[in-house]
Order: sequence, then C-alpha cells, then structure tokens
Amino acid sequence: MQLNILGIRGLPAAHGGFESFAAKLAPYMRDRGHDVLVYCQSEGQDASARHEDTWEGIKRVHFSPRLSGAVGTMEFDLACVRDVVKRPGVDLVLGYNTAIFCGLERVRGRKIAMNMDGIEWKREKWGIGAKTWFFVNEVAGANICSVPIADHPAIAEHVARRCRKQPAVIPYGGDLIEEADPTVLLPMGLAPQSYLVSIARIEPENSILEIVRAYSRRPRGAKLVVLGNFDDRNAYHREVKASAGDEVLFPGAIYDQAIVQSLRFHAQAYLHGHTVGGTNPSLVEALGAGNAVIAHDNRFNRWVAGEGHRYFTDENDLDAIISDTTTGGAWLQAARSAARSRHREAFRWDDILAQYEKVLLDLAGGN
Repeated sequence: MQLNILGIRGLPAAHGGFESFAAKLAPYMRDRGHDVLVYCQSEGQDASARHEDTWEGIKRVHFSPRLSGAVGTMEFDLACVRDVVKRPGVDLVLGYNTAIFCGLERVRGRKIAMNMDGIEWKREKWGIGAKTWFFVNEVAGANICSVPIADHPAIAEHVARRCRKQPAVIPYGGDLIEEADPTVLLPMGLAPQSYLVSIARIEPENSILEIVRAYSRRPRGAKLVVLGNFDDRNAYHREVKASAGDEVLFPGAIYDQAIVQSLRFHAQAYLHGHTVGGTNPSLVEALGAGNAVIAHDNRFNRWVAGEGHRYFTDENDLDAIISDTTTGGAWLQAARSAARSRHREAFRWDDILAQYEKVLLDLAGGN
C-alpha cells in the first residue's frame, strides 16, 4: 500500500511523541513492503513550494511555513493537505489540531485514519480561544476521518460520543530497557537507586508543582530529578523552582536517549503526575524500563500502569508514598515486576505497529 503520514514535523524524530511514533511506524511499514511518504516541516523556503527527498527508503515532502508559532503550524498543515490530495494512498493523520483542513481530503474521497490524541481542549495552559479551536477540531476530526484511532479506552469512549464510529484502540508503544550504563549519571551526581525521576512537560496538568512541593516537605535522603524544559519567563515554571528543596535537581530537557534510559532504569521510582490525556508515552516508557510507578490517580494512568503501583490524589498522599519509597518500601520490587509484565502485555512496539498496519490495510482494501 501507499501510506502518507501527516501531522508531525518530520523525520528523523526531533520533537514530541508523535514524531517518535512515526520514527517507529515508517520504517516498520517500509520493511513490510509498503511505500511510505512523510510530510516534514523545514526552514528556509516558501511554503507555497516544496522539495522532496528520500531518507532511509522513506519519501519525504518538505514545506516551510512563512509564519511562526501556531499560525505557522496551521500554514504547514494546510500545505500538506493540499499536496496529499494529489497523491495516491491512505492518509494517517497524527493528531486532530487542524482536523478541519482534512475536509479537503474527504471531499476527494480519500481514506483517512486519524490518531485522536488526548483531550487537548481541557488543558489548563490554553486560553478560551485555543480551547475553542481544539474543541471544534476534535469534533471535526472524529467525523471527517474514516477511522478514528484512540490510544486509550477512555479516549475511545470520549471520541465515540463525537461521532457514529467505533474508534480503534491502539496504545502507544515503548522500548524494553533491560540494561543501561550507570556512568552517564555521574555528571549529575547520581548513583543507581539514589533518586526518583519525573519526565514531563512542565505544565500544571502534569502536577509538577505538587510533586516538587510534596517531595520538598522533608529530607528524603534521595534526590528528585525533574526532567523538562524550564523557561524563567513562565510564572508556573518559576513557582515550581521556588518550591524546590535542596534535594530536587532540574537538569533541563535531555534528548540523549542513552542518558534518559539510564535515568529511568536506575531510578528508585518514576513519578507521573499527568491528569489529562490517554496513554502517555513517558509512562509507557517507564513500564518498559521496569520502573515502580507513583502516578496521579485517574482512569488514564490506572489503565496504563495497572496493578501493583502507587497512586496519589493530593500532596498528602504523595508525601506518604514518597516517604515509603525512599525508606526502601517493600512494594518496590513487586511494582517493578508488575511494570515489565504490563509492558509485555500491552505496549510492545511490534504488537502496536502490527495493529496500525492492520487498520491501514483494511482502509486501503475498502473495509
């Protein structure tokens, strides 16, 4: 089949979860004998023009928006849609943020699979204008696409209320990490089992402030490593840092996978404060590393991590769980075993990618 992937900034992956997913799916489909085209956002040329190349056997079509920020992203997405309608194949759209543009594809009778991502319009960081935009596009995407794809059963239920289709439930995948070099931790002053780790965007709905405040209530005898990009112009980011005790480290955003994998693998536990969304990649990756998980108590996190882990509803809960953890809590070893079992059961990449291939082949065959 011919597969066209839209909705990301391109390959090789250098941005978020969808790019990382596409970096898994595109080579998988190529190796399975399919032709794959990926749209890429580049710089230095007019968005009305395009250039094409091939990367590791995958065709890439590049556009560069004239504008910046969110408007530039919309300009890029529209250019991709206007181009793809002239090409053969099935379209996979990752995310619904500009789903109304996909109406052009449906007018041309195209087959579209769309990953519906999380419930973006509920995120606290957006103002009323952005929330309205995301809500409209969520409804539009669910109804325009041929097959909506949800990465979590709760997201599938949510999407099903927007349309008359039954979404396909395919979660995000994660690599299995069975060993990691501990020496890469030395520049941060860390040793295996001497710290807990949080890896997330520094946003209110990810409970970063609550995690830092709870951890900083008392001496722990262990470090808390908070990975994420901080901007001192952001009031929330400043508040998080101001709330931190001496045992909290802010190494910034780390993109070196060897370091990130080692941070996960050698941590006492992984802290996950996400309150909105479906199957979060960072939580899945923690399971693949065999992490004991301390997560915000909601239906999204409980389905992903499963039994054997610890869940908190407020800072008092979290304080008690952290104390139990840093004093060598008996729950840790069982939780690590449960993490590997849950990853093996639901989040192996080979299984995830095979499910995507089936959905796309069914679309290509007219089913």
